[in-house]
Amino acid sequence: MPNDTPSPFIALRDITRVYGKGEAEVHALDGVSFEVKRGEFITIMGPSGSGKSTAMNVLGCLDSPTSGQYMFNGIEVARLDRDQRALLRRHYLGFIFQGYNLLPRTTALQNVELPLIYKGLGRAEREARAISALEKVGLTQRADHDPSELSGGQQQRVAIARALAGDPQVILADEPTGNLDTMRSVEIMELLQRLNRDEGLTIIMVTHEEDMAEYADRLIWMVDGKVEYDRKTTKGAA
Repeated sequence: MPNDTPSPFIALRDITRVYGKGEAEVHALDGVSFEVKRGEFITIMGPSGSGKSTAMNVLGCLDSPTSGQYMFNGIEVARLDRDQRALLRRHYLGFIFQGYNLLPRTTALQNVELPLIYKGLGRAEREARAISALEKVGLTQRADHDPSELSGGQQQRVAIARALAGDPQVILADEPTGNLDTMRSVEIMELLQRLNRDEGLTIIMVTHEEDMAEYADRLIWMVDGKVEYDRKTTKGAA
């Protein structure tokens, strides 16, 4: 009988990542397997050294597994060459980091436009996309401000807009609230929730904050390079 079950949007299957050799060998990932459906909001947590950041690097095509299979929308990523992986990152993935990574003395609008230059878009289209992205994060009124004139929460919103401007299918967020106070952290998490719900974005987030993790649909807990458990959050179970 034919298998009518749709393949998962993203799948890690028995992924390992080994650094070093001999006595210095470290198994950062040791048989990691999980799937992500299109439109899900996933959080990856675990203690320091658990492998969560390495897993995020593999998902973002910033690192390659030692063994195992990484499937993205039906494509086996290991079969892609370096240039093809770069295109996957550029056209399908958006990245958000703890440190914002905004250029100083460069306006919010220009910061959001920057990755669109590498996509070869003309000036008018770049500006239109950047303005639209800033509107989605509620910052059109700060488009001409540089990072020194923005609060931490506003800088992270600019960073989110920059990720959105490329029209990605997946947002990879690495400790997006790590530099923010509780109030600003909640604002950022509510924004990510809204983008997941209203824009249909698939979001995979690494965090060490349990209260922030509960904004996602699922929590994947890692220890010593392995998935210890994978459960629905309070939101996901609702």
